[in-house]
Amino acid sequence: MKRLTIILAFFIFSFITACDEMPTEKSSNSDETPVTTKDKDTTTIAGENLEELSVHFIDVGQGDATLFRYHTTEGKYTILFDTGDWRGTEVTSYLNANEVDFIDLVIVSHPDADHIGQLAQVMQNFEVGEVWMSGNESTSQTFQQAVEAVLASDADYYEPRAGEDFSIGPMDIQILYPESISGKTNEESISALFTYGNVKFVLTGDAGRGEETYMRNTFNVAADVLHLGHHGSKTSSDPAFLDAVSPKIAVYSAGTDNSYDHPSPEVVTAVEEREIELYGTDKHGTILLTTNGTDIQINTNITTPESGTTGSEQMSQNDENGDTEQDTNSSCVNINEATAEELQQIIHIGPERTQDLVELRPFQSIDDLTQIDGIGPARIADIQSEGIACIQ
Repeated sequence: MKRLTIILAFFIFSFITACDEMPTEKSSNSDETPVTTKDKDTTTIAGENLEELSVHFIDVGQGDATLFRYHTTEGKYTILFDTGDWRGTEVTSYLNANEVDFIDLVIVSHPDADHIGQLAQVMQNFEVGEVWMSGNESTSQTFQQAVEAVLASDADYYEPRAGEDFSIGPMDIQILYPESISGKTNEESISALFTYGNVKFVLTGDAGRGEETYMRNTFNVAADVLHLGHHGSKTSSDPAFLDAVSPKIAVYSAGTDNSYDHPSPEVVTAVEEREIELYGTDKHGTILLTTNGTDIQINTNITTPESGTTGSEQMSQNDENGDTEQDTNSSCVNINEATAEELQQIIHIGPERTQDLVELRPFQSIDDLTQIDGIGPARIADIQSEGIACIQ
């Protein structure tokens, strides 16, 4: 098995004496549910009594960010999978509240701004050992700033591929996708199986049903916890994939009242029909799973630090503030902040181009819309003459 070796001798004593990993703030209605894992084809690490692993599905609104924390007698380990939406600061606030000072590994599933969004902040505020990306690129400023922050840091960089195996302390990581890349950013999200003792987690970013088919046909993807792909969209979570993973728990990350209608009713039905426990950040806030490698404990309705609200609530407030600003100029659709429905009021911007526009945000000028396939100078002229689109 390939090993990701991280040597930080001068941090060992501070890690051993660090404070409790549990979130520093919880809402008064925090729910706690015990779950016993299902039988899987796994084996407990011989001769090792595992300490507690905490997995935080951080509420970052319409984005993804998952934090893994665990420790051994040698020190603490921290892994961050995706870094939230570009408009927020929830990830760094949450890491600070949990007294994170070093991140062993940051994995960015793909370069969309709702997954790589706060990577630059993370790199600038924390020491990071290694960063993994798919290798696909974006022309968005968010992506460019993130890459610059990685290059300016002392972190190592790697592009993992399907079939590779890694270990970080007692955590094993198997890469399920991609096998190679071709520029399909969502579909070629880094997807991985995390194994801690007898407990397994599958995270797939925005990988679609076709990619799920490859994963289940190539690997044993059985796991106790599945993070539903693409925020619970029907483009992911194929019923056959749900059956192959056969999770006890499914989690999705989505913003409250988001304009994409995530999670899809079709996916929710498929999950519920299989009697899988379903949790979502739009309804439960930050979701915390803790395990000793055998049993899983679930805590929900954990508030984000400082604000006292969940990321979904804060995102909803931001959207409301944006609507208020737009009401002062009802003819203006702010292309950097508008919802998918509002963007489609702009001439030449249909559902497909709306998705491209959202993924490429933020823009510096209306002329930057030429980055979207099918939008050329003539259509830019139409958009500008119509006067609806603007940047604020």
